[in-house]
Amino acid sequence: MTPGSGDPGDPGNYAAARLRLLDREARPGPPRRRALSGLTDAWLASLLGDAGEGVALVAVGGYGRGELSPRSDLDLLLLHTGRDTREVAALADRLWYPVWDLGIALDHSVRTPGEAERAAAGDLRVQLGLLDARHVAGDPELTAALRTRMLARWRTGAHRLLPELREAVRERARRHGELRFLLEPDLKEARGGLRDATALRAVAASWLADAPREGLDEAHRTLLNVRDALHLGTGRATDRLALQDQDQIAAALALPDADALLRRVYEAARVISYACDVTWREVDRVLSARRPRPGRGRRARTPLAEGVVVQDGEVVLARTAHPERDPVLPLRVAAAAAQAGLPPPRPALRRLAAVAPPLPVPWPAEAREEFVTLLGAGEAAVGVWEALEAEGLVTAWLPEWEWVRCRPQRNPVHRWTVDRHLIETAVRAGAYVRRVRRPDLLLVAALLHDIGKGRPGDHSVAGEAAVRGLAARMGFDAADTATLATVVRHHLLLAETATRRDLDDPATVRTVADAVGGAGALELLHALTEADALATGPAAWSAWRAGLVADLVRRTGAVLAGEAAGAAEAVGERERSASRPTAGAERLAVEAWRTGGPVLSLRTRAEAPAWADPTGRTGRTGRTDRQGPTGLAGPAEGDTGPEPVGVELLVALPDRPGVLPAAAGVLALHRLTVRAADLRTVDPLGEGRVLLLSWRVAAEYGSLPQAARLRADLARALEGSLDVPARLAERERAHLGRAGRRGAGAPPPKVTVAPAGSRLATVIEVRAQDAPGLLYRIGRALEDAGVTVRSARVGTLGANAVDAFYVTGPDGAPLPPREAACLAAELERALGG
Repeated sequence: MTPGSGDPGDPGNYAAARLRLLDREARPGPPRRRALSGLTDAWLASLLGDAGEGVALVAVGGYGRGELSPRSDLDLLLLHTGRDTREVAALADRLWYPVWDLGIALDHSVRTPGEAERAAAGDLRVQLGLLDARHVAGDPELTAALRTRMLARWRTGAHRLLPELREAVRERARRHGELRFLLEPDLKEARGGLRDATALRAVAASWLADAPREGLDEAHRTLLNVRDALHLGTGRATDRLALQDQDQIAAALALPDADALLRRVYEAARVISYACDVTWREVDRVLSARRPRPGRGRRARTPLAEGVVVQDGEVVLARTAHPERDPVLPLRVAAAAAQAGLPPPRPALRRLAAVAPPLPVPWPAEAREEFVTLLGAGEAAVGVWEALEAEGLVTAWLPEWEWVRCRPQRNPVHRWTVDRHLIETAVRAGAYVRRVRRPDLLLVAALLHDIGKGRPGDHSVAGEAAVRGLAARMGFDAADTATLATVVRHHLLLAETATRRDLDDPATVRTVADAVGGAGALELLHALTEADALATGPAAWSAWRAGLVADLVRRTGAVLAGEAAGAAEAVGERERSASRPTAGAERLAVEAWRTGGPVLSLRTRAEAPAWADPTGRTGRTGRTDRQGPTGLAGPAEGDTGPEPVGVELLVALPDRPGVLPAAAGVLALHRLTVRAADLRTVDPLGEGRVLLLSWRVAAEYGSLPQAARLRADLARALEGSLDVPARLAERERAHLGRAGRRGAGAPPPKVTVAPAGSRLATVIEVRAQDAPGLLYRIGRALEDAGVTVRSARVGTLGANAVDAFYVTGPDGAPLPPREAACLAAELERALGG
């Protein structure tokens, strides 16, 4: 109480002093909360008076922590050692009635230490409140003894109590939602709110784990400050930040508007949510380590990607990783974790954020591939992306992300903030990657389609300008950059036109065709329109709307197809000319025909091509072709820089059945990822056909195999002494058992017959989740179907394989339409099984 205020126990004096404090005497924030707690302590102490030994007044819960907001409840425990019941009742009346008379909410109890311990044993909320017990008045030794016993019980019972607390936290999140996405959030109960901050204190008190401290105290203070302003502004004991109160609260906190207020609240909630994720993951790890597991010995480290391993179900950096000189490693870690469906690799990302060099501009091809792989990983991408955001990696790669980070959307149709909506759209778009020719462009466009919402003016126009710069920095070429800009600029076009214009009017379709410019952009827009709507909320999409959009796409596609038909033949001729074998490839074909067996050429960066022939000879041709950067492990001999993505492997051998599955299976067994491939037949001497396979491969991890070993295994596979299917199945079982499930949640494969794809062969297009052994399974299925693969074009875009196989029947002619359709259906069944 302030000096000269009269009787310190008089409720009127306390009320007047409290009003002066809240109105003008104390600075807002922690100073005012401390002052209010101190003022209240003094008043309650005067009410208790000299009660003698064996009686103590204890503040618990929020009051115990000194977090007393203007309209907060007073959480009080009158502790006694079993004194006369009537005497204790009189003491309680002396305390509680003045509080009630002032209209202050009171949560009170009267207990002996034993009764308090028994109540805590049966009620987790009572136990949590007592962890924050603070002495107010009376016998301090009584309070200290209770606090000591409660902390000891909490620590000894942590293995049982923390899982119970975690389930309570989860149930509260299910009921109240995530604070950082709600337009009217509950500052206390929603996930990322004040109760979660209290739960983190309880975990720390157990000594089993502690939350990452960076920014956590500031986030907690932010939410308390907003609650203080909310109590004062509304005059109510409320924790819900209602829409009608937000402008007033923003002004009280000297913020420009309600959006700025929500963004500050969301940012604080994001920090607390992230701290909760990290802390509970650590609790799980510690408790799991304490459980006896039969046969547990040395912890296995299973390779997952270059520089990335899995240990005890967590993604960690390999001992051989060099994060200080590998700018792509953070993306590789993130993509590997998301694809395997493993928890976000937060410790690894934190280390990488501190030491990894920035990505070069433009990004290397591997960085783009890993980025797209992450986006296409399904629901697992959300947690990984949020971990990247929390460590500052997203804004380091994409500075424009700061425009939309934690930005609210006041349209009630939207479920998420702008940043979360964007990653949710990318997740939804992952279900449509089989519908488009360029899944990488679809996923990137989905992530960036609303990036302009953080800029003044039309967000589609601002987004188009931003994406042109972003795409160029990410290493997309001019054509892909233009496509991405078009898709972002017109991402609302299909839905708005389909629902607001007459589709029977030719001018309507003509306008859409002129805007999108080509069939590629049209199919991207179609998929993005649906993904965007589904990520917005359940009210944003319906069967009626989907039907209208599909009709508009069909009509627009017909217009664009007519315009494109004339240029197709010229484009095809240019592509055929560009894909003719090189002189080096033709020399290999001659050698294969001469020796009658496989000949290989493996060319790495700063090295001459290594080769191996059927006689067992190996060597180098003497050439030194540098190929650009790659993600292979370790530098080439004599070189300290990173190796290239995509090492060139040429294989030539006389034409015979089973070559494609055999070669693809051997590459998979040697843990080589096929980035691109080309298969064709040549007749180098005019005496017989030779198959020429040109591969662009990269090691999943470790170093490249020797060319001689690849050739030997290929020869064994062709002669049948190497059981490729069994070896691949064994490897897949081991991978699933130790390193998660690669491609969790990926859409099923899609196999189609390309219309008018070629006059000489039937073109079978395969779009599927890339995985070790995929190309082997495709080749085996085509061989089993009795068709001949004349040529093939194999590529990967992120985690998606986009392959085209030119096949003929036994007579060397294209397949009849019905047979081609049956082949496509059978291949799709084989890949999906």
